[in-house]
Amino acid sequence: MADIILTGARPTGPLHLGHYVGALANWVRLQETHTQFVMIADVQALTDNYEFPGRIREHVTTVALDYLAVGIDPTKTTIFIQSAIPEIAELTLFYLNLVTVARLQRNPTVKTEIAQKEFGASIPAGFLMYPVSQAADITIFKARYVPVGEDQLPMIEQTNEIVRAFNRIYKTDVLREAEAIVPPIARLPGTDGKAKMGKSLGNCIYLSDPTDVVQKKVMSMYTDANHLKVSDPGKVEGNPVFAYLDAFDPDKTEVARLKEHYAHGGLGDVVLKKRLLEVLETFLTPIRTRRKEFEQDIPAIMHTVKEGSDHARSIATHTMQQVRGVMCLDYFK
Repeated sequence: MADIILTGARPTGPLHLGHYVGALANWVRLQETHTQFVMIADVQALTDNYEFPGRIREHVTTVALDYLAVGIDPTKTTIFIQSAIPEIAELTLFYLNLVTVARLQRNPTVKTEIAQKEFGASIPAGFLMYPVSQAADITIFKARYVPVGEDQLPMIEQTNEIVRAFNRIYKTDVLREAEAIVPPIARLPGTDGKAKMGKSLGNCIYLSDPTDVVQKKVMSMYTDANHLKVSDPGKVEGNPVFAYLDAFDPDKTEVARLKEHYAHGGLGDVVLKKRLLEVLETFLTPIRTRRKEFEQDIPAIMHTVKEGSDHARSIATHTMQQVRGVMCLDYFK
């Protein structure tokens, strides 16, 4: 069996630098060596955006543009929309019989996100069970690898629990366990110094941001509150500017020198931020150029995603035929 990769992003807004470091860079690299499926997870996005379906629909195009702009090649990677594969929803329903509510509530990722979103006791059932939906996303393509950040590792663990339960109960080997691929830099902090980068927090630099916007965001980045004078020693650890340089500056020797200089004093925040701005502009300029080219023909992009969705559905249909067979649901074969 080919080494298949399944991954994707929620279309709740444009993708940012954190998405690139935590996921997109891996996807671009892995498409050269693996059979890769990249999902636009609109159904999952609706679990906490169900009142705004028009917004999700709009951002499907936005995310597709970001995928193509960073270098995801639709001739090498199948790009598809989650809701275009109804078999995923069907498999999710079957999986729900194998998972308890208590197990879902214990999932560390879900617990953290429930707290962040302040649901309290009013947790939408769709949100609580989205790890089960993710398990269906992964297993319907029999994915061997799933690129994720460290915070998503509990999702892969739960997926494999479901696979083992299904194969044991129905005495089959139809489903396949998955393995997580965690990038070297699993998470990029927000520009305000917070560990989480998010649209609602207003601390993101987006892949589609123009030069003037990037400049404004970089120059206002949090560094070290105690670094009041250029001569003062500065804190490197936990400093977002250095986190971004670690992620995007190809000259690691120079980054190491800057860290040492900053820690000993004599290096100002403005000089450091100008270095970061140059690095990010070098990185983002070709992405902006490709994005402008793709923006000229949105119907062509959606046609590409439609073709990808058709291909993905053909594979999902085959898997569901096997699943229905072992579950004794193939009444009309």
